[in-house]
Amino acid sequence: MNANGLRPYPTYRDSGADWLGRVPEHWEVRRLKTLAYMQSGDTITTLSIGEAGQHPVYGGNGLRGYTSNYTHDGDFVLIGRQGALCGNVHLVHGRFWASEHAVVATPHVGHVPFWFGALLRSMNLNQYSIAAAQPGLSVDRILNLWAPVPPKLEQTAIARFLDHADRRIRRYIRAKEKLVELLGEQKQAIIHEAVTGQIDVRTGQPYPAYKDSGVEWLEEVPKHWEKRRLKSVLRSVDRRSSTGEETLLSLRRDHGVVIYSEHFARPSQGRTLVGYKILKAGQLVVNRLQANNGLVFCSGIDGLVSPDYSVFEPTIRLQMKYLGELLRTSLYRSRFRRVATGLGTGTAGFLRLYDDVFLATTVFLPPDDEQLSILRWQMNETKRIDDLITQQERGIALFAEYRTRLISDVVTGKLDVRQAAASLPEVDRLLGEKLATEDLHNRGAGSDTELQATYS
Repeated sequence: MNANGLRPYPTYRDSGADWLGRVPEHWEVRRLKTLAYMQSGDTITTLSIGEAGQHPVYGGNGLRGYTSNYTHDGDFVLIGRQGALCGNVHLVHGRFWASEHAVVATPHVGHVPFWFGALLRSMNLNQYSIAAAQPGLSVDRILNLWAPVPPKLEQTAIARFLDHADRRIRRYIRAKEKLVELLGEQKQAIIHEAVTGQIDVRTGQPYPAYKDSGVEWLEEVPKHWEKRRLKSVLRSVDRRSSTGEETLLSLRRDHGVVIYSEHFARPSQGRTLVGYKILKAGQLVVNRLQANNGLVFCSGIDGLVSPDYSVFEPTIRLQMKYLGELLRTSLYRSRFRRVATGLGTGTAGFLRLYDDVFLATTVFLPPDDEQLSILRWQMNETKRIDDLITQQERGIALFAEYRTRLISDVVTGKLDVRQAAASLPEVDRLLGEKLATEDLHNRGAGSDTELQATYS
């Protein structure tokens, strides 16, 4: 028995299903097709989906946007049907539109939607996807999988317990994510202060003399810093891969230029990397659609990037990493947002920064040795913050793994939560009763010590 009083059921029997092993003796083992009806959603065009609207639209990976009509009204479990992330599970309530990329599962009368969704998550449906250029799930194959089925009262108890644990985990993770956000803001403030000349990193004090930048959107700058247009210090580079065999790279806001396969599970959208742009270490790469969100970096590695990215190399002696830090400050992100050209909806996420506009941008540069000093100072000042961020992110990842294990152990009968569910605070018991017929809106498959005291 663990510290919280959770223990296995008294007796077990063999389930007959390879993935399941033993189950509590009084549980049934049935095919999913006896528990729910499943059908793919309806086709909807991109033009019919907006950022606001009366009813949410759910696709293969969850919420896609909003529209004026709906295909379903009630409590349902949605399964992603296509793509590398197919098999993900979401529970939804109310009126919504399910697209053709989602499978809508309707539990039969007598089964609790929240329990059924937790069961599907524990089954790791992605492993049953059909290998293809666009991976996908076969509804018939899913319906024929065997699953453990407790009596309805136990399904309700499982819903109560998992909801209680899930809300505690979510509160913990939200607090961690908020801390990571605040640490990131602190880090950016330190960098901004240094690369815009608000502080002389060599003395820790402001510079002795400043001058008006002469640029409306820029602040005063140190008097000896040189005014330049980017076109006078950079040139565009457009070399393409003829084989597509180089390492595919990507840009991540918090990590810079990374190897794609180390950060993303899904395959790249292109069938071939032939024609992708070659990026060399020391060159500057710009995601033209996301420059206003800070996706401008000096690369530390060689590889390939999307043909839609821009690549630049210096024409003078210049610390490209310093330039990347400067162009990611809030001053320059705001500038790029103002001068970029809108696409589609015209929102900040769909603004293209063309090369000629980017190269017309004004910068003020300190001498090369001062750029190096700023980079060294910044590295020392932000290392502690980076370590704290890494620590928090590890904690979040561990609890995401912990949540997955908790759900699996409970819905497969490894642990008996009936007594724990009955002893929950009254507010949780009432909410658990509600979950027997109705799930919280769009409760997704989420993701320390407080929880481990609850379940270990």
